[in-house]
Amino acid sequence: MTEARSKARPSHDTADQMQRPTVAAALVLAVVTAFGLHALVSAPALRQAAEAELARVIADEDRDVCGRFGLRPGTTPFVACSRELANVRRKQSDRDQATAAGIL
Repeated sequence: MTEARSKARPSHDTADQMQRPTVAAALVLAVVTAFGLHALVSAPALRQAAEAELARVIADEDRDVCGRFGLRPGTTPFVACSRELANVRRKQSDRDQATAAGIL
């Protein structure tokens, strides 16, 4: 009878030991899922904020560069200057992409 008791305990301990990693894995999966859902929900707002920040930085650069030439915001020459700066940025972006693709 002592042998029967001693055999029952190891199987009970083994079941507990096997359950712990399963519970831990379930908790990790729940946390990863929560972070994933948070990222999906907040991604559009983060993208919008990044686009607004980029627009602000570009407007500041345009004001600084065009202002060095005495062009004031809201004037026709300032608009032309901003447009040319946009062309310069686009061309630089094209060159950067070509370099990254190995073309240049």
